[in-house]
Parts: sequence; structure tokens; C-alpha cells
Amino acid sequence: MASADSRATEPRDTAPRGGELRWDIIELLFFAYRDFVGDADQELEAFGFGRAHHRVMHFVTRYPGLKVADLLDVLRITKQSLGRVLKQLLDEGYIVQKTGSNDRRQRLLFATPKGEALVTKLATLQTTRIDRALAGIDPSGTETVRRFLRAMIDRDDPDKVLETIFKNASAKE
Repeated sequence: MASADSRATEPRDTAPRGGELRWDIIELLFFAYRDFVGDADQELEAFGFGRAHHRVMHFVTRYPGLKVADLLDVLRITKQSLGRVLKQLLDEGYIVQKTGSNDRRQRLLFATPKGEALVTKLATLQTTRIDRALAGIDPSGTETVRRFLRAMIDRDDPDKVLETIFKNASAKE
């Protein structure tokens, strides 16, 4: 018979029954996210950067000319939260900011070669993890994973970058 202490660490039956919570998927998502971002976190630490820096750099690199206002919407953070991170990335030469040609009030963000190199390094770490996880899964299984992840995103969100991602993904299909 298991002691009370050992029962506390035994996983409960995780098979979902009608109306029950999906502990199995919830926990897998927690651990997958932890390890997925953990690879990049270790690299970023050497620069004195964190996850917020990574997210800003990712979207600025992927969408050159991204408006600061759109970046705030995409990241769902306040101007104050973005300000500190953005200032550090600008000061250290990872991002440049330009004024919009049509609207001088717009602040458009671009990654520098230094910023692009960092994002490529981080994306390579994450791609390696993704490729390892997808190894041995046939293309239809990979598509199922992609559909699952898309379905997890709130599609009612009027997020311009997500609209672009979905449009580009549809064009490739």
C-alpha cells in the first residue's frame, strides 16, 4: 500500500471523461512551454535580456516596419512595459526606430543585423526542439499539431500580426 506521501506525487488518471478537466494536456502545455522558452532564456541571459526582449525582437524581425502601436497590441502589454525593453534594445543596437513616411507620428521598428543574428540564433534553438519533437511524426500528424496550436489561439482577437500569420499559413497550404 502506498503511503500518503507517495500518493501525493503519483499522477492521477489523466484520461478525460465527459465534462472533466484536461489535466493531461494542461500539464503537457506547461512543461512544453517551459522547455521551449527555456532554450532561448539561457541564451538571452548572457545579454541581460529576458522573455520580453525575445518577444519584441521576434516580432520586429519577422515583421520589419512594425508600428510600436501594433507591437503593443500583439504583445498585449502596456506602453510603459514595452518602453523599458524597447529602450534597451534600441540603446544596444538590436533595433532601430524610424518615423513613418506617411504619418510622422508613427514609430516603425526594424531589427538591425545584430538583432536579426540574435533572433536567428534563438529561432534555431527552438526549431531544433520542434524538429526533435516532430521526428517520426508523419506529415498529417504535423498538420494536426499545427491545427491544434492555431485552434488554441483566440481567433476573435483583432490582432494584425496574427491575421498576417494566418493569411501566410493559408497561402502555403
